[in-house]
Formats: sequence, C-alpha cells, structure tokens
Amino acid sequence: MSTHIEQIKSSQQQNILEVKEYAGEITFVVRLSGLHDFLKDLKVNQGFDYLVDIVVTDLYEDGERFEVSYNVYNLTTKTRVRVKAKVSEDKPEVPTVTDIWPSANWYEREQYDMMGIIFVGHPDLRRLYLPEDFEYFPLRKEFPLIGIPGSIQTPEKDPPKGY
Repeated sequence: MSTHIEQIKSSQQQNILEVKEYAGEITFVVRLSGLHDFLKDLKVNQGFDYLVDIVVTDLYEDGERFEVSYNVYNLTTKTRVRVKAKVSEDKPEVPTVTDIWPSANWYEREQYDMMGIIFVGHPDLRRLYLPEDFEYFPLRKEFPLIGIPGSIQTPEKDPPKGY
C-alpha cells in the first residue's frame, strides 16, 4: 500500500471500519457518522479533487440495507479510492457532499430518485427522471422488473406506419 493511503488511514482512523484492497484498488468502509469528515479530508488534505461518481447498492438485507459508494480520484498522484458507508432502510439518510464537490448535486439527485436515499443538506433534492409524486424507487430490489402498471402515465403508442 502506498504512503498516500497510509496517510489517509492514520489521519482518519477513528472513522474507518475496514480497508480492502483488491486488484490494486483501495476501498475504505467508514462509519456513516464520519462519512462527511472523511470525504472532506480526502479532498482538502489528501488532494482527491475529482468526484468520479456516487452509487447506491441495495444489499436487500435487514438493518443496514443500502451501501453508498463514492469513487474519488487524485489527479496529481493518479490515485483512485472508493469510500463506502452502510445506510439503514429505516432512516435512509446520508449527508450531502455538494459543499465538498459541487458536481455531487447531480449524482445525489439521481440516487435519491432511483433508490430513495435522502441526502441531508442537499440544496435542491428533487427527482431527476420521474415525476415528483411518483412514490416508488425503481432501482430497489423489491421493485418489479415490469414496473407497476398504472403507477405512471405513459404516452400513447403510435400506430404502425404503412411504408
């Protein structure tokens, strides 16, 4: 492991639950309560200036059902790390990181729309693809593959064209 990764581990050891290394990639599993501080430290003190994406995984387990993952990159050292935190189904809330990386705005709205994760403190948390009154989250595992008939108005199909 590089000295850069060792610096991260020593500066944020109170927030780190686990460090995984696979195929040359480092993943930090952190406490949800320390997630924002950990990510801010990565940008401000460790130089991870590029937020690649934010992804939420539905583990479909009791308790901490969701896992939010942040992929960040240091453009100077060409180092990539992944940061994960578990989120409960009962309180699917994660602190926003739009104050750290403004580009998180889009990613957080997308994960809110598709998975129902609430990014606390987000400046404009609303649906991105679906109507505001849509009550379901299509990327959750219990959502049926065929959708829920009648849950959203779809456009009329055009009749076949006679060529």
